[in-house]
Amino acid sequence: MTPGSRRLTATALLFAADLLLSSCAANPVTGRQDFMLISEAEEIEMGRKVDASVTREYGLYNDARLTAYVGDLGRRLGKLSHRPQLDYSIKLLDSPVVNAFAAPGGYLFFTRGILAALNSEAELAGVIGHEIGHVTARHSAQQLSRAQAAQIGLIIPQVLGLPVLSGLAQVGMGLFFMKYSRDNEREADSLAVQYATKAGYDASQMAGFFETLQRMDPQSDRSGMPAWFSTHPSPEDREQAIKLQAQQAQRQMGLTRPRIEREAYLRAIDGIVYGQDPREGYVEAGMYYHPALRIQFPVPADWKVNDSPTAVQMQSPDKSAVILFTAAQGKSPVEAARGFVSKTKARVIEGRPARVGGFEAYRLAADVPSGGGTVRTLSYFIRKEAAVFTFAGLSAQRNFAPYEGLFENTLTRFAELTDARRINVQPDRIRVRRAARSDTLGNALRSLGVPENRIKETALLNGGLPEEPVPPNTLLKVVERGR
Repeated sequence: MTPGSRRLTATALLFAADLLLSSCAANPVTGRQDFMLISEAEEIEMGRKVDASVTREYGLYNDARLTAYVGDLGRRLGKLSHRPQLDYSIKLLDSPVVNAFAAPGGYLFFTRGILAALNSEAELAGVIGHEIGHVTARHSAQQLSRAQAAQIGLIIPQVLGLPVLSGLAQVGMGLFFMKYSRDNEREADSLAVQYATKAGYDASQMAGFFETLQRMDPQSDRSGMPAWFSTHPSPEDREQAIKLQAQQAQRQMGLTRPRIEREAYLRAIDGIVYGQDPREGYVEAGMYYHPALRIQFPVPADWKVNDSPTAVQMQSPDKSAVILFTAAQGKSPVEAARGFVSKTKARVIEGRPARVGGFEAYRLAADVPSGGGTVRTLSYFIRKEAAVFTFAGLSAQRNFAPYEGLFENTLTRFAELTDARRINVQPDRIRVRRAARSDTLGNALRSLGVPENRIKETALLNGGLPEEPVPPNTLLKVVERGR
């Protein structure tokens, strides 16, 4: 290293150290000086990009009335928060998984799965307040700043005149499925209690919802979205802490008649889709059917299916091969194939026109460089009406041969869905019914037609256990079976 370069490096390190020391901002919640490399404007811009990515990946739940109901409550709580100036954006995602999460800048996401699991407006206010708490305390922004500071290579370039935040401009939604710390969770719980109590709700109801979640132990859905506890680790004594804080907040704010609004909430979610929606794609007897697209194709035995609004991915049991179905770019199969080759820098082994299921297609075998290795692909680009689809089998070059026949057999059995019974499928839905008399929750559900093997699941859906008592005229959720 030359003396000049050593001086330049030393200067850069000194500037970097100065940057780290000066990059502090007052936390809107605590007032403390927190290490922060991200401004509020940059937070909002990142949130906007995550919003577009999440919406594209999971899709929005199509219910204007319910969206307005949740959005109005969310914006009202936002105005009562430590960052009332933010323009809070609330989206309902068309996913059955029980989860809610927040992106920087006030972008909040709630799945229809978590709405189906909640049992009162007070519980909803607690969950919304919790996510707003992550935003107001800048938990995601703190994670981003720490990750950035850990990469000295991102600090030095800025000193030399290069942008530090260029990497963050491409941030994906995966970051926002990372776990918060338990300290972050405790702070978000405390803030949720404050915001919900300010709005007049009984914030202790949030504790009951977390207890129900622990019993339900919800998992990820087919699209791969994680469930609540995968992204929100539960602090010790969470429920007891929330109840005590709610009592204290009510005393401090003079709230003598906190609202729960159970019936109003249940009326709002009456009819919500429950579980996977078969109209957006489903697997039955070894076949994948998509009623909206009117397509079908086989699923190899024992392969795992991940289905999202943008793609269907099937993965082999040992994870060494993948079959992917997605929309292609291009007006024709051959144009889509050329675009694929250009974009991936693939080496073409063979390409030729084909017919699949009576549709115009183009068959392409190619090797694609990937991560220092090579992935071999067998792809069919298929035109159905005005759309072109990519249906491809992928495996490492060295593992491709054993899968080639299976890929060919699967891809060439793509066909139009014409069976009216499979096209006109309907999802399960939550229906709200009234228990006629005082009884246990289990017996009340039995009287409403819930089968014995669904009693425990449906009791949990109502936030209780089968042996718990319910008074007469209680509104209860039951699941109306579709298909």
